[in-house]
Amino acid sequence: MPQSNPFDCSKHAINRGSGVLVTDVKVRVISQRSTRSLRNTLSEIWANRELLYFFVWKEIKIRYKQTAIGATWAILQPLLTMVIFTAVFGIGLGIKTGDVPYPIFVYSGLLLWIYFSTSVNNASSSIVSNAQLLSKVYFPRMLLPLSACLVGLLDFALASMILIVMMFYFNIAPTLWLLLILLPLLLSMLLGAGLGFWLSAVSAKYRDVHYIVPFSIQLLLFASPVIYPPSLVGGSWSWILTINPLAGIINFQRAIVLGTGVTDWAPLGISALLVILIFVGGMIYFSHYEREIADVI
Repeated sequence: MPQSNPFDCSKHAINRGSGVLVTDVKVRVISQRSTRSLRNTLSEIWANRELLYFFVWKEIKIRYKQTAIGATWAILQPLLTMVIFTAVFGIGLGIKTGDVPYPIFVYSGLLLWIYFSTSVNNASSSIVSNAQLLSKVYFPRMLLPLSACLVGLLDFALASMILIVMMFYFNIAPTLWLLLILLPLLLSMLLGAGLGFWLSAVSAKYRDVHYIVPFSIQLLLFASPVIYPPSLVGGSWSWILTINPLAGIINFQRAIVLGTGVTDWAPLGISALLVILIFVGGMIYFSHYEREIADVI
């Protein structure tokens, strides 16, 4: 007589006895696979860190090759944008920012905003723009959107020099809060990379993403406290700043730069939680979709 498999019996017993237990087992298996996939992905990125450095350096050379002003554009872009915003919103519309001069108020927010928007735009198209490379050699595809976010750090550093000059001009003395200056930058980088993972994988199949992302980023500018203080958004519209992780990050950066300090850590905590969810979720989604990229691109 054929012997019954104890494992099969247990499985049928579970199926007959409790559907909840079966569901719980499935959830645990999916969770373990996602955790293992995320761990392997992080290990693979670390193992290929030299290749990541090569991609970053390549993008920097391409960006400034055969340019008239070179890296100066990284300074002129936020500076000219600040002048325009000051003329239109600060002087024209008379937006009040309390004791803080409007130029440095808007410039401190523009630093993170320009870095974030540039990172997301470049990361979302990184897979499509390197289609020929993907078809010729294998490497962790996740390095492409990640390198697109790291390239912007150079522009951020150059543009920060203008912020230092403005702090001296407006007599804003640095405080101990500046010791945390890398935290909002790190959160912005993780947020840009997380969205870049999602968007770059989707854009490999649907090229419409290439046109939708820049437009959506422009709309997000007005949903973030870059050109106005959060106090102007109240009542039934306050939820917009709550679900926008950039809002808490930008407000935190201003508190550090201006030395006002943080009195309410809840918005930053919510922003950090959303950033982690977007980043980890993007890595998991990209790692599962990575095998199909070469076939659909």
